[in-house]
Formats: sequence, C-alpha cells, structure tokens
Amino acid sequence: MGKFTQKLVNAMKGYTFDDVLLIPQATEVEPKDVDVSTQITPRIKLNIPILSAAMDTVTEWEMAIAMAREGGLGVIHRNMTIEQQVEMVKRVKREETIEEVITISPEETIDYALFLMEREGIDGLPVIENGELVGIVTKTDITTREGQRVSDVMTRDVITAKENASIEEIMGLMIENNIDRVPIVNEEGKVVGIVTMGDLLARKKHRNAIRDEEGKLIVAAAVSPFDIKRALALDKADVDVIVVDTAHAHNLKAIKAMKEMRKKVDAEMIIGNIANPKAVDDLTFADAVKVGIGPGSICTTRIVAGVGVPQITAISMVADRAMEYGIRVIADGGIRYSGDIVKAIAAGADAVMLGNLLAGTKEAPGREITINGRKYKQYRGMGSLGAMMKG
Repeated sequence: MGKFTQKLVNAMKGYTFDDVLLIPQATEVEPKDVDVSTQITPRIKLNIPILSAAMDTVTEWEMAIAMAREGGLGVIHRNMTIEQQVEMVKRVKREETIEEVITISPEETIDYALFLMEREGIDGLPVIENGELVGIVTKTDITTREGQRVSDVMTRDVITAKENASIEEIMGLMIENNIDRVPIVNEEGKVVGIVTMGDLLARKKHRNAIRDEEGKLIVAAAVSPFDIKRALALDKADVDVIVVDTAHAHNLKAIKAMKEMRKKVDAEMIIGNIANPKAVDDLTFADAVKVGIGPGSICTTRIVAGVGVPQITAISMVADRAMEYGIRVIADGGIRYSGDIVKAIAAGADAVMLGNLLAGTKEAPGREITINGRKYKQYRGMGSLGAMMKG
C-alpha cells in the first residue's frame, strides 16, 4: 500500500454539529438553577458563554454594550481605522459609568454645547466655572435657543450626589426632585461624573452584566497579529481583551509577532483561529484560543483552500491539549442553532463565538434591507470583497 493510500486508511473520522446529539440522562438540576457562567481568560468570567464575532456586520459599540449587559462579550471588529476602533471601545466604557464626565463653561455658546453632546453621545453637561459646579445644561434646555450662551439657559440649582452614594440613593434623589440626571461630586465638591436615570435603570435591569473593577462594561477588540500599533492604542483605551484575529493563527511569523505583542499589552489575549492541537503547543502564551478553520455559514476557506477540520472534532482535539496548559477554548463558527452551542460546550469549548445568529439583531451594524416587505440585515464574511474594500 502506497503512502498516499495509507493516509486515507489512517485518517480519523471527523464530526461536525449535525453528526452528534447528546444522550439525555437523569438530573436533579432544575432549569432555574442552571449556571452557565464560564471563565474565558484568567481575569474575565462571563455569565453566559457567548462572544459576538469580530465582523463588520456583527459587532460595533452597540453590540458590544448589549453583549456585556447580557453577561457576554462583544469583540469590536478591526475593519476600520485605529482611531475609530479606539473610540468605540471608549464608547462602551462610558456607558453606565460616572467617570470621564464632559463639562462646559457657562460662557460657551449653545451651538458648542450641542456639538459636544452630539460628539460624545450624551444629553446633558455639567457647567463648571473656576473649578466649581454652577449649573447643568441639557438638550431639552437648548433645542430652540441656538446662538445664546450656556449661562442663559442652564439650570442653576443643581442637585448632586456624593461619590459613594448607592444606586438606590441616587434614584431616590431623582424621583424626589423630578430630575433625570445627577452630577456626582467628591469630598472636595468637584464633579467626577454624571449619572442619568437611564444609566440606573439599565444597571437594575441588567443584573447579569459583566463589568470591570471600576464598574465599566467589559469589551474586546480585534487586531491583526502584525498590528502592534493598534493593539497598544486599544490597550491604552482600557480594552479588556485583545482578540488576535487571523484565518490561520498557526503561522510561525504570526506567532513570533503575537509573542512580542503579548509582552507589550496588559489586556487579556485571545488568539485564533486554529483547528489542530499542535497549534496549542505554539500558543501557550495565549489566555484563550479560538477554534474553527472554515466552519462558518458564510466562510469559503474549506472550498477555496481545501483545509479545515470538522468543528466538533477540532474543538475536542484542541480542548484536550489546551487543558494541559490551562488555556481556555472558544468555538468559533458553524453554530446555526442553540443546540449547537450545547454541543460545542460538551465537546470541550468554554464558550462560543456567534456571527450568523446575531447578525440580524437591532444592535448589529449591518445595513438594513427591505425585500418584498420583509426586513433583512446585511451579513458578510471578513474575507469578502465588500469587507476588504471597506477596510
């Protein structure tokens, strides 16, 4: 028997999602008691085992906020300038937070106040003079008063809350005084932030939200293995996780570049994609690895390049090796139904990355299209002509 024939004889059988089912067994666990939280890196624990894909029709700041609020993690795609991606990370970090307050002088114009609100995506500004809080101005105050000064329209008797005030205390102030935002002041009376009723309601509503040590929503962002400049900029913007995003992460030049990146950033690092346990041996510096070469619903890698491993088999092989190093595994691609998530986790994944299942949501950035009265959202692969022309 020749060596090529021998390859076929010795080839292992591969399985994908449609090839397997889980055998039902006896359980004492009620659905309401199920815990689906999962550790995906040493510092990041999710309340749901789901990440949104780093695709330009799946994850930008809106999706990242929604994912963090639900207990997952959004990975902002890299098909944009460094500055745009950094601003999206900052936008997520600003959501529901009392820090990084934007202020304005009473001598500024209404036009400038509107410009600031539009640029920062906020509805109100504390008015500061000589370091002291002298008022607050909102969009409601200035909608028909262009050309005037902030001092002409601002509310002067400002209700404030202490920096250590609880959500319940701040909400009580708002209800008692019929206001929808409260500046937060420190012991010296300096403004350190502003909280809106919307922020408080969001925190009460989203009990499963994942936040960092400062109380900000967590967020991830994708980078090329060779784009150290982007990685450093994102790290400086306090991104929680850097996802090194490449079609074939088991590339020796890429691995060398990623090792250097690992030394220079403080954020957790997820590396993908791989489909071979030997790749794990070369990526032991990663906090987690993403598994999947060509299983995605719109991915043509297996057709164009003729490479790949059936996804359930790839997950199990990589998970066995990753366990030896304490590295987490994220299954990326091929998940079309909720049951596929369960199968991926049963095969060894700590979490899954979703593209197709999230692309049609309100938070996805894909262009909305109406065909025969039905609404659709654009969804495309990052190797598609449209995505490459945009980037």
